[in-house]
Amino acid sequence: MAAGGGGGQQLSVPVIGFLNGASAWEYAHLVAAFRQGLGEQGFVEGRNVLIEYRWAEGRYERLPALAAELVSRPVAVIAAGTVNAAHAARSTFRGIPIVFTVGVDPVQSGLVASLSRPGSNLTGVTQMTVEVAPKRLELLHELLPTANVIGLLLNPDNGNVGALSTSLEDAARTLGVTLPVLHARNDREIDTAFASFVKLRAGGLVIGTDAFFNVRSEQLAALALEHKLPAVSQYREFVAAGGLMSYGGSIQESYRIAGIYTGRILKGEKPADLPVQQATRVELFINMKTAKALGLTFPLTLLGRADEVIE
Repeated sequence: MAAGGGGGQQLSVPVIGFLNGASAWEYAHLVAAFRQGLGEQGFVEGRNVLIEYRWAEGRYERLPALAAELVSRPVAVIAAGTVNAAHAARSTFRGIPIVFTVGVDPVQSGLVASLSRPGSNLTGVTQMTVEVAPKRLELLHELLPTANVIGLLLNPDNGNVGALSTSLEDAARTLGVTLPVLHARNDREIDTAFASFVKLRAGGLVIGTDAFFNVRSEQLAALALEHKLPAVSQYREFVAAGGLMSYGGSIQESYRIAGIYTGRILKGEKPADLPVQQATRVELFINMKTAKALGLTFPLTLLGRADEVIE
């Protein structure tokens, strides 16, 4: 997605800095949701607001430099997607309002003082990512009741890795399954992790919530099918790319709310006065073509709960 331009010719038009750890082509629908939220506040990109886009392409180490670029632009507000982007924007603090969209508890991760009163230049939206992570494991266990080993793939560079690991390990103990945890932060490590899960005789796989993994949806889906490893992710993109199943809070809803908050701040409201919102919609997507390729039959109880079944 190209960066918004023309700011030098329209000095009266505010500029939003859009900072994200993922890739533009993967997040086009989320950018559209963000623009929808802006539109609900009367702001239309290219008409009365400009947007400068910075994408880290899953390389989180680039985020501080990208945040510094936006601060020097300068921008009126930064919309930060992913917790790493929010922290990168926060570290460049110069009083610029920041609206984040994250999948972790923003209080525990140190972004805000409290949900009801953020008390700083940051506010935003939290998705039900860590909260519903155990449910992803439960759904996979419901589909694979005889699997006593289910793998967990995490990106160690992601800010929510500790919380995700803890919640899923607790859920695994409750279900009575072994949960080997492997880490991957690049393509080579993803390939290695899948080969290792097969050696560990994993009957299924939970893919951790992570922008880099979302960017690699096609690779993950292909590897899961190649290794006959039924896998669940948070993201619908994984299912659309051929993955088996996804379950999680609606990221589109969170980006729309972030757009609304960004518009309100452009109108003069302060982040400290805007309580952190939680996107409450949870979605289940199933790919039946992949299920058939893996020789799996979904229980009617699972299919009946799906928001969308891809044939």
